[in-house]
Amino acid sequence: MNEKYIIVLLTVFTIILNSCLSGQSQNTNTNLEPIEFAEKMKAQTTATLIDVRTPDEFSKGHIENAQNIDWRSNGFRKQIESLDKAKPVFIYCLSGGRSSSAASEMREAGFKEVYELEGGIMKWRGASLPETISNTSTKVAGLSHQQFEALVTSDKLVLVDFYADWCAPCQKMKPYLEEISKDMADKVQILRINADDNQALCRELQIDALPVLQLYKNKNLRWNNVGFIDKASVLAQINK
Repeated sequence: MNEKYIIVLLTVFTIILNSCLSGQSQNTNTNLEPIEFAEKMKAQTTATLIDVRTPDEFSKGHIENAQNIDWRSNGFRKQIESLDKAKPVFIYCLSGGRSSSAASEMREAGFKEVYELEGGIMKWRGASLPETISNTSTKVAGLSHQQFEALVTSDKLVLVDFYADWCAPCQKMKPYLEEISKDMADKVQILRINADDNQALCRELQIDALPVLQLYKNKNLRWNNVGFIDKASVLAQINK
């Protein structure tokens, strides 16, 4: 094989390899942290911003200029078909689960660029980025930090459950937390706090993911857990 032929082959191989790597780099950076998500969205003036939570969640606070297309509604696929698939799409939900599923469906439907907000609007709020309230919504004040401290000031253990109605791990944990509340009422009190209805409190306590369990005694935080945890592990902390 002569030298010129080898050089041509190597050149072709390099072009193909660079093309593949370029394609991979375009596809890997689709989950963006809040600051990066906000900056990229600002730079993409023709982009579409979609909030895939329920209308009730959306009304309590959303990113400005977002369209509300409920992922769990029967009309989701029909509604996204009316959008321009060639334009970039930025998508988010409460904590990232629903938006991940919705983004996958949109890519399968032919959308070229779909960017997801890593950690959802919980992380957005945690980064102190702005959001807006629907004009038709009555803003829910929620618990103040002073009221929260009064609730966790007790000789009895207080197990605080930060949750949301559409958080799957939260719903999975709810039954056994109710069992603990009933079976161990003499030892521990369960305090459930809806993150959507207590946004200011969550920001103050730096709750930017769900679910979160916190165990208090006399206002002192004794244990903190982020994410799903089984009943046995929770009981182990209560019984320490």
